[in-house]
Amino acid sequence: MKLKMENSVNLRLLQMKRVMLLMNFKCTLMRMNTKYSINVTEYLGSAAFSKVVRAHDLLMGIDVCLKIVKNDKYFVDQSLDEIKLLKLVNKHDPGDKHHILRLFDYFYHREHLFIVCELLRANLYEFQKFNQESGGEAYFTLGRLQIIARQCLEALDYLHELGIIHRDLKPENILIKSYTKCEIKIIDLGSSCFRTDNSCLYVQSRSYRAPEVILGLPYDQKVDLWSLGCILAEICSGEVLFPNDAVVMILTRMVGMLGPFDTEMLENGQETYKYFTKEYDLYHINEETDQLEYIFSKESSLEQHLQVCDAPEERRFL
Repeated sequence: MKLKMENSVNLRLLQMKRVMLLMNFKCTLMRMNTKYSINVTEYLGSAAFSKVVRAHDLLMGIDVCLKIVKNDKYFVDQSLDEIKLLKLVNKHDPGDKHHILRLFDYFYHREHLFIVCELLRANLYEFQKFNQESGGEAYFTLGRLQIIARQCLEALDYLHELGIIHRDLKPENILIKSYTKCEIKIIDLGSSCFRTDNSCLYVQSRSYRAPEVILGLPYDQKVDLWSLGCILAEICSGEVLFPNDAVVMILTRMVGMLGPFDTEMLENGQETYKYFTKEYDLYHINEETDQLEYIFSKESSLEQHLQVCDAPEERRFL
């Protein structure tokens, strides 16, 4: 365990050094025709196409989150699309009342795109895991979960009013702004689109993917509400509602928990044939025998998963 921790720390230090080399730790950049310095202070993490550091912006006098995008055309283009959406969302919310990440600036330096955003705390996934492993008092009480749910609904309602579908809502994309006030912000509009431009079928992370997306049906902003429901169930129970297994197993769990799919959905789904027979029975192909095998769902319920009692406050929340 000690060796594993040391290796983890060494890897984190190595990543930090790489970022420092890229930034020269304290570098002078051009922004709005004004020279200013950014002090990189802490390596926060990395994703598939970016690294994230904590930095102090001397021009604004505050700590910020600095996202360094990998020098790849696809990733840069996706990040520029996200910047456009964030600028639009922030423009229509000057008072910062709708729980969406604030974009401060963006610029290019040494052939890399840098995005300057507000600095937030841990995401819901990380913090719940830490809270469970630390053995302390449970943070996500029913009351706090209600507060988080309301803020997420307000954020989604705001995005949907602007005609935007988030399309990748998951615990990792909901960050805590204040632990004491239980304030959150929704981040990562990199997969978002306008309601009139939702032609892409492969959207949403698998465990939070709506049935209409899986089946290849036309979808709208309601897919975000499905994702939010999955997230709230996960935070409430401490377990993923639809584990990231094969897609057909997710569908099987949905049927067991929520009942059979409407026949019209199955008839019109472009992807239905991948998971259902012509008689609309769930199946998969056994990789060893190359034979079709039927899959039968195990009956369950959302109440069983959440392990809720019959208390009035829990009934009101659900």
